[in-house]
Amino acid sequence: MTASLPIHAVLPDLLSALRSGTRALLIAPPGAGKTTAAAPALLNEPWCTGQILLLVPRRLAARAAAEHMARQRGEQPGGTIGYQTRLDSKASRATRIIVMTHGVFLSRIQADPELEGVSAVLFDEVHERSLDSDLALALTLDAAAALREELRVVAMSATLDGERFGRLLGNPPRIESEGKSFPLTVEHAGRDPVARIEAQVASACRRALLDHPGSLLAFLPGVAEIERTADLLRDLPAGTVLHKLHGGVEPAAQRAALARPNEDQRKLVLSTSIAETSVTLEDVQIVVDSGLARRPRYDRGAGLTRLVTERASQASVTQRAGRAARQAPGVAIRLWEEAATSALPAHEPPEILEADLSGMVLVTLLWGEAEPQRLPFLDPPPAPALAEARQRLTSLGAIDEDGRLTSHGRAIAALPLEPRLAHMLIEAGRRGFANAAADTAVLLTERGLGGNEPDLDLRHRRWRGDRSPRADAARGLARRWARLVAQSEPEQGSGTRLEDGLAASLALAFPDRLSRRRDASGEHWQSVGGRGFQLDPASPLARSEWLAVAAVAGRAAGARILAAAPITQDEVLALFASTVEIRHEADFDPASGAVVPTHSRRLGSIRLSAGPDPKPDAALVEQALLEGVRRHGVGLLPWSEGAIAVRARAEFARNIDESIPALDDEYLLARLDDWLPPLLDGRRRLGDVAPGALRSALDDLLGFEAGRNLARLAPADFASPAGTRHPIDYAAPGGPTVEVRAQALFGLDRHPMVGGGRVPLTLAITSPAGRPIQTSRDLPGFWAGSWREVAKEMRGRYPRHNWPDDPAAATASLKTKRAQARS
Repeated sequence: MTASLPIHAVLPDLLSALRSGTRALLIAPPGAGKTTAAAPALLNEPWCTGQILLLVPRRLAARAAAEHMARQRGEQPGGTIGYQTRLDSKASRATRIIVMTHGVFLSRIQADPELEGVSAVLFDEVHERSLDSDLALALTLDAAAALREELRVVAMSATLDGERFGRLLGNPPRIESEGKSFPLTVEHAGRDPVARIEAQVASACRRALLDHPGSLLAFLPGVAEIERTADLLRDLPAGTVLHKLHGGVEPAAQRAALARPNEDQRKLVLSTSIAETSVTLEDVQIVVDSGLARRPRYDRGAGLTRLVTERASQASVTQRAGRAARQAPGVAIRLWEEAATSALPAHEPPEILEADLSGMVLVTLLWGEAEPQRLPFLDPPPAPALAEARQRLTSLGAIDEDGRLTSHGRAIAALPLEPRLAHMLIEAGRRGFANAAADTAVLLTERGLGGNEPDLDLRHRRWRGDRSPRADAARGLARRWARLVAQSEPEQGSGTRLEDGLAASLALAFPDRLSRRRDASGEHWQSVGGRGFQLDPASPLARSEWLAVAAVAGRAAGARILAAAPITQDEVLALFASTVEIRHEADFDPASGAVVPTHSRRLGSIRLSAGPDPKPDAALVEQALLEGVRRHGVGLLPWSEGAIAVRARAEFARNIDESIPALDDEYLLARLDDWLPPLLDGRRRLGDVAPGALRSALDDLLGFEAGRNLARLAPADFASPAGTRHPIDYAAPGGPTVEVRAQALFGLDRHPMVGGGRVPLTLAITSPAGRPIQTSRDLPGFWAGSWREVAKEMRGRYPRHNWPDDPAAATASLKTKRAQARS
């Protein structure tokens, strides 16, 4: 006889709602019994002539719920009540209630959109908002609206966002159960943020077992933490039995963790978040919560889904604490300070807002909807994520350039795998190693199978030698997948000489992650896709030259390899010969200013081989020279003194007239494509550019009008009264400067100016021997001032030259006094 549960008080309301309508919201706290009581209550309703599908988030919950409901009827699973998961199924023609995961349901509704023979679909724990859950609900509502108006749909949860789900389902009746009310004490033990969480959880478990009655459930973020904590709890008190609970545990061990212990025993269960919802752990009165969770987070920049350890949400820690008070008064011990609870995120973000949407896009295309946003999602999929998903599906050949499904895409969608793995399986079947690819797909999707080492070859061998029921079920799944794609004869020309089908399969699934070792230690790796990966040098994989990489964690160049298998270069080339590119490259050497043309073979970002290019592409060489100047500066060019002088004049003149280009480095680099390419034609070295050509290029940049203004404002030289011309140095520290002998300046009674009469020319006045005697920016002042003393000294040193008392009135000449007299 079924024990009375709180949910039974509101089941009449649920039955009434589904007699008068087709939708309902059922909200019931943990322990109320909604998962196992709602579906059986519908079996005898007049409208319920077919099956009831109960969708739950996890395989553990599917099996446990079905077994419990069957036991309540005195049956075995597979009779009136059964379940279907990827690895396990207990159902028959007589089965009326089938508990299944969302992934299994998606395969069913795609194959049969009308859900023929189904009277109701119940969504349990809809608040968890996985991508599969949201997609399953959207397709169900769409199918019901278009094909099955009479189909009953019930959304169930303990923490349902009633208002939003109500709008999505058309504002149906909302039925709420009070649930059981056992006292729950919440203690905050705090934790040391520096110390490892495993030691603190183990310590908290030991204290709790001494201080409180009943069995204990401890929440840890992942399998590795569970294993390390279990090692620290080996010497438990007599009568305490340790259990591990996560997706990789055998079904028999999972059942033992859920079941009530013997009368003289208590149990200690170390679990991931798998135990948060949908299942009841018998006899648990103590919960120890690490406050951490491990969740998949899609890194859109890297195109990778990575597992991230982060703080659990407030909704999660509330669910966890409730596990302790489902059957009796309990205590929840939280390893953080009480004040920190309010800082936890309120809920998990819906996976649809963060995930890789490639699989979802493929499903919706097969459904007949090219724009997923038009489906009834609680949160529409983001446009950038959809665009990225379409790009990835195009690269796999699953959709064409117009976004339509290809035949290959239909084949991918027909397999119960994410698109990359489905593509791998199909390609492997075409090439003749479907069995290895199916094994690879199972290894990558069944967590913990064969261990957790990065070496997938090692995990594969362990799994193949494992005779446990879970390993047998996984082998059966691999055989089924292989049969779906295996061909009696591989396509002609597609066969490859492969020593390791597992590594080849990984390469087909993740070609962008194929990596080659970059150093002798095997710590650093270069991937075909361009990212850098890291590996523990102590790993046996570090000795390989190439790796087919399946999974990495982390960001940018520091991503760590989590799963890979060795592969040879010959195998890589056998798989991807058609994608190897022959590249003609030109590397610029800034030290010599020359380009070294090379001929290379590349697979993505990995250079397979390289050598000198005997017939380089002239345009490529020219572009390399151009980019070399762009990167390292115009100073690498062979500027002549005249060209350098023009640039200095232009920089000076621009301060007076902004219409004159400065011709400085910044300006020349900004206009590089306008003036330099013609000078590089047929050259491999910057030093081979003709200096005169550079000067002409400057004149072209100036143009006629600016050139005329430059000559006016910044003349190239100074014409002396003696008829000599002297170059003006516009780059001198003291401003425009000219070096000239004193005798060439005689007769000047005004100081020479540049810049349109605005700037005095700095005169570096020298002796007949070219030695400096005075620097002046006021020549009349010099003549009237210190000239007499200078002339007196110079007459003694240079008696053959003229040193008049009044140079402003003298005749300018560089000749000696005798030569002047003769003329």
